[in-house]
Amino acid sequence: MSNTFLWIVWPYIAFTVFVVVGFYRYFNDRFSFSSQSSQFLENRLSFWGSTMWHYGIILILIPHTLGFLFPKAWAVLIADQSRLYVLEITGLALAVMATIGLATLIVRRFINVRANSVTSTMDWVLLAALALQVVMGFWIAFFYRWGSEWYLHTSVPWLQSLAVFNPQIDYVTAMPIPVKIHMLNAFFILALFPFTRLVHVVTLPLPYLLRPYQVVIWYRQRNLPYVAPEGIAQIGPDVPYVQRGI
Repeated sequence: MSNTFLWIVWPYIAFTVFVVVGFYRYFNDRFSFSSQSSQFLENRLSFWGSTMWHYGIILILIPHTLGFLFPKAWAVLIADQSRLYVLEITGLALAVMATIGLATLIVRRFINVRANSVTSTMDWVLLAALALQVVMGFWIAFFYRWGSEWYLHTSVPWLQSLAVFNPQIDYVTAMPIPVKIHMLNAFFILALFPFTRLVHVVTLPLPYLLRPYQVVIWYRQRNLPYVAPEGIAQIGPDVPYVQRGI
């Protein structure tokens, strides 16, 4: 029963929440689709933490996605031992990078009063879930080698079976505990997605690319003294004041 819930029911629940609540929030509270950046409150730790986190996690997610979408091509790619070595070492380095970046962002939220004051309970839940995910990912990369290989023969078939509504849980029920935590926590993050600032991931600024050019013309000549137009009283050398009723 527990395996049925964890590996069949829970993934479908998480994905349903992700889609339904995500669409509801987008159409009813579109202005909340933002990262709600607190960079202006504290920039140095934010810059280093955010840079390492984003570059690390994005580059880690790319092979995960490619392995799922193109398993045969991915199998050919890692069939060469040298390429497999490079992928494993690179993945381990990126996992360390993402872990340090996220740890920096979490510490920043703790030690900076202004950043801490705008951090909601849901932000802390999301940070905890992301921290667990990257730590488990690093753990797997370090202690369970050649994940690029066995990922194709365990996680990918299970995920594909879920996608076609024919769940095959035998692929994953015998996996080690850290791997199980890593996989199940991924769906927990997916369920959290529409309730947190993580939604900014899907807000691509595509309308900006189609927006016409904005022409900016400097009208004021700074070297000349300001002369108030007719009907405007001037207070001081540069500060105009519009008189009501004129």
